[in-house]
Amino acid sequence: MNKTFPVGAAIFGPERPLAIAEIGTSHGGSISRALELVDAAAEAGADCAKFQCVFADEIVHPNTGTVPLPGGSIPIYERFRSLELDFDFYAAVKERTEAKGLLFLCTPFGLRSARLLRKLGVAAMKVASPELNHLPLIDELASYGLPTLVSSGVSTLGDMERTLDRLACPVLLLHCVTAYPAPAEEYNLRLLPGLSSVFGLPCGVSDHSMDPVIVPALAIACGAIAVEKHICLSRLDPGLDDPIALPPEDFAAMARAIREAARTGPEETLARLGSSHGKALVEAVLGDGVKRLAPSEAANYLRTNRSIHARIPIAKGDIFSEKNLALLRTEKILRPGLEPSLLTAVLERKARRDIPSGEGIEWEDVGDLSPRP
Repeated sequence: MNKTFPVGAAIFGPERPLAIAEIGTSHGGSISRALELVDAAAEAGADCAKFQCVFADEIVHPNTGTVPLPGGSIPIYERFRSLELDFDFYAAVKERTEAKGLLFLCTPFGLRSARLLRKLGVAAMKVASPELNHLPLIDELASYGLPTLVSSGVSTLGDMERTLDRLACPVLLLHCVTAYPAPAEEYNLRLLPGLSSVFGLPCGVSDHSMDPVIVPALAIACGAIAVEKHICLSRLDPGLDDPIALPPEDFAAMARAIREAARTGPEETLARLGSSHGKALVEAVLGDGVKRLAPSEAANYLRTNRSIHARIPIAKGDIFSEKNLALLRTEKILRPGLEPSLLTAVLERKARRDIPSGEGIEWEDVGDLSPRP
């Protein structure tokens, strides 16, 4: 079984774990802030600075609702719209990231953002957990042949298998709990060796828990070769993920912890964390190794993931097409739709009833095929 992940000239593995600083959209669209975050990640010991390439229409519908932030609730769609940036922005942060000796990574959320990153000449790609079932995006990334990191939060083994079977490239599978914050006790890190064995892939962890050390270090003890954690300048900053991110000093503690765990081995790591965090917490974080949706993310299944939604109002008798359908995250208030894998079964069929803009497409909405001219 391959336990290494090559990216460019670098090879990450058990003796050299990959520390990913997830900057995401914490820059708020400011290039100076983005560069400051890159510098902070480098100084904190990250190997990689990761961003997100956002175009609102690729992620959510305008009717999706609001997201709570420290400054108050704001419409999710409008917040994503405010974070739409051009090629030059990503070129500038990529240049700074690589000048600092870090791997530049950026998450696409649809074909437009994936193609922008491909044009940018990135060395690797990333699939976020909610996009694990966005099969058109997965197929697009597969066509690039680049090393690809795949997060597996709010997903089943079947979901993972379907996606991983489509990727004929070096893959690093990141175990994840899609909750913000995620309880450390729900990470079930004994799952990592099983995932690695079942899929024949190296594994890591995308960690949304608040503690900088316990999940990352225990993940390395369980065979992870990478840890991804959000970084911020301050948890009081207004970024979408800043309230659960690590300030630079905490990220530096995380980076030191995973390298120490890689150097000293599982037995010493478990003893050290048992002493510092308590044996009961260590055992809870390790879990039983059985793959299941974590309690904190179970309600997000079919809502955080992609499903088929009405892009615009659809009237009874209208023909379903790529012009009036989209694969979007449902989130909190809209109705979830059918799985993206069923899109081809829906296209060219008639709507059996009126469907409001934004709502998910259910089987009850899908009528007969439209006669071909």
